[in-house]
Amino acid sequence: MKTINKLVSALLLFVISFAYAEEIPPAPNSAGRAGTGGGGPGAPASPIDMYVYVLGIVAIAFIFFYTKKYKSVKA
Repeated sequence: MKTINKLVSALLLFVISFAYAEEIPPAPNSAGRAGTGGGGPGAPASPIDMYVYVLGIVAIAFIFFYTKKYKSVKA
């Protein structure tokens, strides 16, 4: 029963993540039309872009922490 609950939860999370996904509208170019011209500002930056390196370091720290914790419990 627990396995079924986990699978249903994972499927629900997967479906909800697609339900709330939005497409970013193309930025208008200098002539006011949407297109692939060189006059537009480009794709909008995500706020997470500023923290990519910090998030990578935190992820590596979590990997080491939980690996050490798992080894000490197992031994």
